[in-house]
Amino acid sequence: MRIIVILFLLAIIGSLASALVFLYKDRGQNSHRMFRALAFRVGLSLSLFLLLCAGYYFGLIQGRL
Repeated sequence: MRIIVILFLLAIIGSLASALVFLYKDRGQNSHRMFRALAFRVGLSLSLFLLLCAGYYFGLIQGRL
């Protein structure tokens, strides 16, 4: 589970970096590629959140008290 979370975080950071590259390449002119990369990042973040919730529910992630 830890490896999956790390891979998701790396993909989120990569998507954010690609959006930054598209912002500079397109010079801020109605960049659909930037918006698509940011939407993909939001989707990955939501998926990671749901994955963490499911992992906790099914006992794959142990809670600390």
